[in-house]
Amino acid sequence: MSKFIWVCSILWLSCVATKNNTKPMTFDWQAHRGGRGIFPENTISAMLGGVDLGVTTLEMDVVISKDKQVIVSHDPYFNPDITTKPDGSYLTKAEEKNLVLYQMTYDEISRFDVGMKVHPKFLQQKKLKAVKPRLADLIDSVETYTNRKKLPAKFYNIETKSKPATDNQYHPEPAEFVELLVQVIKAKQIEKRTIIQSFDVRTLQYLHLKYPSIKTAFLVEGAGTVQDQLSKLGFTPTIYSPEFHLVDEQLIADCKKMGMQIIPWTVNDLPKMKQLKKWGVDGIITDYPNLLF
Repeated sequence: MSKFIWVCSILWLSCVATKNNTKPMTFDWQAHRGGRGIFPENTISAMLGGVDLGVTTLEMDVVISKDKQVIVSHDPYFNPDITTKPDGSYLTKAEEKNLVLYQMTYDEISRFDVGMKVHPKFLQQKKLKAVKPRLADLIDSVETYTNRKKLPAKFYNIETKSKPATDNQYHPEPAEFVELLVQVIKAKQIEKRTIIQSFDVRTLQYLHLKYPSIKTAFLVEGAGTVQDQLSKLGFTPTIYSPEFHLVDEQLIADCKKMGMQIIPWTVNDLPKMKQLKKWGVDGIITDYPNLLF
């Protein structure tokens, strides 16, 4: 083999390894809801903005529509803080729970804008026309965008928005929810770059049983030791993801000892980000991916 061909082969293999790598090679910088501090949350525009800012992972939430579409949305209904109705007027607080996404088809959902009304807590947000996207469409947009710009493939951290009290009201039961979500992930061939996260242990338990190769992240808030929290889950997830103020050096050491990554949420203060990174967290979830350091 000539030296030229040998060098080209090595370069090609290096590119393939980077493209197909199944976990982030560096610190995992995650854009929370796509970076809602600066973009309309959980929209395609936000995710592409996060790509441009160089994040490792796009964090998002999903719900299920009446016609069994996986929809990217944090809330189970339209949030009046960010929603413009089809007639151009703003949604009111009194109207929000009359617009449950699980009771609406995607055609109905797509008539509402969620990008032109700036969230009152995130005044730096850009005003952009946007709808709640189907997860499949969001993935297609991100994959096309990164390929066209020859950027590293992104990871997807997807939260199932469910809890026992609202089964069959705001979402299907865990097995159906997970099956609908995994169907999209497999169709788009991103299993190795996907993390499924939740506060709801039921969806993670079902996923761990049926699809053990897909990474899991256990979202945690409130009191209790890591051992207490994991006893509720019943297995060791890929990632332990606590509210950031719960994190100290001992918790980080405990997670490492148990073979878990630790990625706290939602860290929006730059000094705190630097402190957490110095302590040894594996990544950070933030509303402000423009603070990348």
